Amino acid sequence: MTGLYPAIEPYEHGMLEAGGGDLVYWETCGDPRGKPALVLHGGPGSGCTKWHRRLFDPAVYRVVLFDQRGCARSRPHASEPDANLAGNNTANLLKDIELLRQTVEVERWLVLGGSWGSTLALAYAESHPDRVTEMVLFGVTTGRREEFDWLFRGGLSALFPAQWQELREALPAGRPGRRGRGGVPPAAGRSRRLGPEARGRGVVPVGVGNAGVAANDGAGREVHRSRLCAGVRADRDSLRQA
Repeated sequence: MTGLYPAIEPYEHGMLEAGGGDLVYWETCGDPRGKPALVLHGGPGSGCTKWHRRLFDPAVYRVVLFDQRGCARSRPHASEPDANLAGNNTANLLKDIELLRQTVEVERWLVLGGSWGSTLALAYAESHPDRVTEMVLFGVTTGRREEFDWLFRGGLSALFPAQWQELREALPAGRPGRRGRGGVPPAAGRSRRLGPEARGRGVVPVGVGNAGVAANDGAGREVHRSRLCAGVRADRDSLRQA
């Protein structure tokens, strides 16, 4: 089969109490008695979609999907003005996965991840190898500085100059990187969203860069990144239709 499986709806869903006020949305679909499979979405900051459900044969797999902290249907959403992202880090995301596994009563499962999801999948497999039966990864990234330079510090501008300029112009006037050829600086709202305690410790949400896991400059940057990626996807789709 070369296409996607038919569209399906969840047969079960809920909100996982992850602690610290975070509620993580999760859902399961497919065969309740099928082979367990976990989906880790990208971003960081996007969320699971109907497309992710269609990657698996619903007659064979029990598919578990969830929106990572601050994403999509999880609450509080990272875009909320008073959202505090101090607890939004890789270590806590790994704890959320384990709590979800216990909640849905799965012993071991296949783990699928794309883009940032591939990074999180690798981190999960390293920390919980006895819980992973297989891995399916695409758009693989490891969180190296070279990869972030390519995405956020000018690498893509050579291929998508119009979209890159749109990304730069989304920055507030007067900020470094607003004009010129340099890369995009960290999100303007980073320090405010992290909160004073996290700022004092130098906490970076969703990531432990020195450990080889993707770092994230905060929700503000992900909004900018999504705008760039939307343009990239539009150009890609245009090429496919040509």
